[in-house]
Amino acid sequence: MIDGASLRFLGAAGTVTGSKHLLTTVGGRVLLDCGLFQGLKALRLRNWEQPPFTASEITAVVLSHAHVDHSGYLPLLARRGFRGSIHCTPGTRDLLRILLLDAARLQEEEAGFANRHGYSKHRPALPLYTEEDAEAALRLVEAHAYGEAFGVAAGVRAVLRRAGHILGSATVGIDLEGTPPLRLVYSGDLGRWDRPILRNPELVGEADFLLVESTYGDRTHAPDPEAALAAIVKQAAARGGALLIPAFAVGRTQDLMWTLDDLARRGRIPSLPMFVDSPMALDVTRVYGRHPEDQDADARFTTASSPSPAGDAERRQDGSFVKRFTLVRSIAESKALNRSTGPLIIIAGSGMATGGRILHHLRARLPDPRTTVLLAGFQAAGTRGRSLQDGAPTVRMLGENVPVRAQVATLGGLSAHADRNEILRWLRGFERAPRQVYVVHGEPAAAQALATTIGRELGWSATVARDGESVPLA
Repeated sequence: MIDGASLRFLGAAGTVTGSKHLLTTVGGRVLLDCGLFQGLKALRLRNWEQPPFTASEITAVVLSHAHVDHSGYLPLLARRGFRGSIHCTPGTRDLLRILLLDAARLQEEEAGFANRHGYSKHRPALPLYTEEDAEAALRLVEAHAYGEAFGVAAGVRAVLRRAGHILGSATVGIDLEGTPPLRLVYSGDLGRWDRPILRNPELVGEADFLLVESTYGDRTHAPDPEAALAAIVKQAAARGGALLIPAFAVGRTQDLMWTLDDLARRGRIPSLPMFVDSPMALDVTRVYGRHPEDQDADARFTTASSPSPAGDAERRQDGSFVKRFTLVRSIAESKALNRSTGPLIIIAGSGMATGGRILHHLRARLPDPRTTVLLAGFQAAGTRGRSLQDGAPTVRMLGENVPVRAQVATLGGLSAHADRNEILRWLRGFERAPRQVYVVHGEPAAAQALATTIGRELGWSATVARDGESVPLA
């Protein structure tokens, strides 16, 4: 028994966002992930509240990956007094520098925009955190190779294994010293098998306690997303308008670029002007090229051909998927896209239309019935993407109510999250049943469905984690 060891769920319990799981032992307090809440206003407001722990008393943070719903609270943690180490893989370390600084910059810009245009309820509008806060957090990062065991607190050691979700993503194994010792495993966000770019998830042999994500725990992905994407592109081209694709800068944009390039190269879609309007996504693609340890044999394009800030000169390497796209960095170029007539394809962040350049494109083009909006990933409750998916007649953005006359399509199968069957495939890699499985990172129906499936098909004890709940590890 490990005296006093417990785990408390402080995010991503009953929701897919705000991932934080607090491990408490006699040797210290360790956060597994440190993410921002996104989506519903009630969740977003939690980012502004004092957390249910004292930041200066946290010994360490261990990150599964760099997506902001898993890492985006780090600048606030540092501002509030955290001075421990942030442990992650080298790929995650490099992505954090891009994502955290961008998140801070975006919040500062949005606060400034709200103050200039007077649509915020707060006077003045303030950013959640600043670039200075992000830099303070980044100075605390320590990177570890996959498979390398490292100490995070007295009597607590960790190891990171490939999760296959995005570059640098990992499952987290935590070993607690004691009589007997205990092993806690956290899935983070699981990726998929046999997809381009990233290597497959690694199996984990054993765990006493297991935290498993459930984003798609109640469904399976479409079997042929490439064919569905080709059909959507052809329909959009026939309407003569723009195809807008909100996409996360990490993972989804690279997958879309690879797939669209492949479809065009094989003549399955018409040759259209294609734009990536996301400086962060271009920086991320360059980071992919620096991490062959994450790439599979199909990732032929993410090495020397990765983008640089050189504009069109970036598209010069033969064989690179990059050359098919116009890479938009400047604000002026981004605004000019809204004067371009279709058909054309614009990929821009963010993936759930919660911020970023996609908002300006949506504001300009949603009223046009020739426009198609393609939602190519999970849309959390409370996001603009979810509103569009649910058929809202108007969406509010940048202080305006924008009418939706565009066609809205949803594409399954390109998700970087494992679906129900792929989660079960990973779980079947365990050589013995965990004592207890806690299902996290899923909306209630998906989480409960996965817990039920685990019990029925594997015979394991599985329960849905409750927000704020503390469970003993004994």
